[in-house]
Amino acid sequence: MKRDSSRQHRTGPEYRIRVSFGVPLDFAFAWCTDYTPEDPGLEGESYQRKIIEHTPHRVIFEDLEENEDGWDWGRDVVTLLPPNRWHMDGVGNRRDVTADYVLSPLPDGRTRFDLRWSRRPNVPEAKKLTKAQREASAMRAWKRFGAAMERDYRRSRRRPTK
Repeated sequence: MKRDSSRQHRTGPEYRIRVSFGVPLDFAFAWCTDYTPEDPGLEGESYQRKIIEHTPHRVIFEDLEENEDGWDWGRDVVTLLPPNRWHMDGVGNRRDVTADYVLSPLPDGRTRFDLRWSRRPNVPEAKKLTKAQREASAMRAWKRFGAAMERDYRRSRRRPTK
């Protein structure tokens, strides 16, 4: 049996969340993989994002955030696997992360989002979060993203009136 190559590099506990979006799969894929410097605001966070590269098959970005202990920096390389998957490998001064994202169609034009990730701290963490706390935090972020995505979808469906 062939090993899943993305699992070979995972360390630490594996985290998982599942959310559904009220948009079709093709819209969800385009929206979720259109990384921009405005993403932190959608998530309700204050980090800064710089897009280094954005091609049809790969996105590279860096995030930077100041906190009480100094700066958190991370560089993520995202491999896009249309029409419904993408993979991310990230390195940073405080943690490394690997994540797999999968979209699946649901009835009535909705889309299911599955995220599976693992992280490896590079420094002793001041505030260690439990597995449940990390998953809850990611769930909150993706529900915010989902609400913004659904607003954008509704706007895109409106027809101009004369």
